[in-house]
Amino acid sequence: MEYNDQIKNRLRRMEGQVRGVLSMMEKEKDCREVVTQLSAIRSAVDRAIGLVVATNMEECIRQELEKGNNPELVIKEAVDLLVKSR
Repeated sequence: MEYNDQIKNRLRRMEGQVRGVLSMMEKEKDCREVVTQLSAIRSAVDRAIGLVVATNMEECIRQELEKGNNPELVIKEAVDLLVKSR
């Protein structure tokens, strides 16, 4: 699978958020602020996982249809991946 710039940019933003949280911890910021930022990072990770799985699933379904196969297994694997990631 080819990962596009949109996905990579999301990860770079998350990387910046993690660095920001580390900085907050070093500055001994209030735990509520830290937890709020960590929750935002977790949400961003969840959205990135969804995007990666959806993009991959779309590509795999097209390939299966081109081969004349039923894409049911691809869909099941994608759902399993999403469930496993939680």
